[in-house]
Amino acid sequence: MNILLTGATGTLGSRVLFSLLELRFQSIKTIYLPVRKKTSVSPEQRVKNVVSSEFATDFVKKNLDEVLKKIVTVDAEELLNPASFLGNNKLDYFIHSAGFVNLSTDPAAKEEIFNQNLQFTKDIFNTYCTSIVKFVYISTAFAAGNIGGLLHNDYTKIINGNYRNHYEASKHASEKFLLKAGTENNVPIQILRPSVLGGNINESPNYFISKYMVFYLFAKFFHNNNSQDAIRITTKTGTGLNIIPTDYAAQVIAKVISTEIQQLNIVNSKETNMKKGISKILKVVGFSNFSFTEDKIDTSTGFSSKLEEFYYETIGLHLHPYMTSKPNEWDTSLLESVLPIPNYDLVDYLSETVAFAKAKNFRNQKW
Repeated sequence: MNILLTGATGTLGSRVLFSLLELRFQSIKTIYLPVRKKTSVSPEQRVKNVVSSEFATDFVKKNLDEVLKKIVTVDAEELLNPASFLGNNKLDYFIHSAGFVNLSTDPAAKEEIFNQNLQFTKDIFNTYCTSIVKFVYISTAFAAGNIGGLLHNDYTKIINGNYRNHYEASKHASEKFLLKAGTENNVPIQILRPSVLGGNINESPNYFISKYMVFYLFAKFFHNNNSQDAIRITTKTGTGLNIIPTDYAAQVIAKVISTEIQQLNIVNSKETNMKKGISKILKVVGFSNFSFTEDKIDTSTGFSSKLEEFYYETIGLHLHPYMTSKPNEWDTSLLESVLPIPNYDLVDYLSETVAFAKAKNFRNQKW
């Protein structure tokens, strides 16, 4: 079996790499990893840093020499020139996990976000469609937009998702392109949609995540800010955030690629209530001078403090659409048939993940 995995140095991609190696080690002949070079670190060294990291799984650590023999590192600049590294080999799975996560709602950011997500996905599919057996696309559960209610796995009937940002819109547009192009080129497409990623729930170290995003940014903002000014946080009573541990999401992806499931949301069966979650986060980082409001706060309404103004001009701008989203329920029956969702207290898990991040000073893993 030959696999190409993009995003292997990313938060989810690195865990997917570990899970593929563990669950499919004997059947994997080669796993190609396109990686960008950094100023002082080659693509090959970046991959070695990932698999030899203290945060790699026990299986990878114990079998490191054999793992490295199965990996072919590709300079990302050569990704659209597959003949340079594939030769006549065919790929059983192209797993596209790399993505440009930018939650900006600024119209000026739209072109870059769509270029990085939609156009890049078009480019790689069109390049590889004659040399792959199956194309697996890692999207986002939020590609449906802010529609509320019960969400099923099939997003094809969602015409206008009321997207919260350009990122969601670009991911949904990529899904639509792939399903159409896959049919036209007779290439099976599989779309897998994790929700917000949190720290490990089963794998060691527990609560680890390589990059702190979304609710972690909220925690980091208040942890790093020395001000004790009062702040009103806009959210709605029924709003929740769907969070799934990264290690669980990666295990599902490694298992489900060989099935005929075309679309799958990798989500928790329940959302973490926003007010309860925020209260827990702020308790962990030691901030208490806050209150909740359902009113929108911006320059037209005025700000009650410098901290409040700073919040709504920075991360509050990007997080506001999620803090005020319509409540969702998620149909997880198909997901549970692939791999049962771990059973844990959602709010306690949130506290522990933030406590872990705080202990690491919210430093992203640099590979």
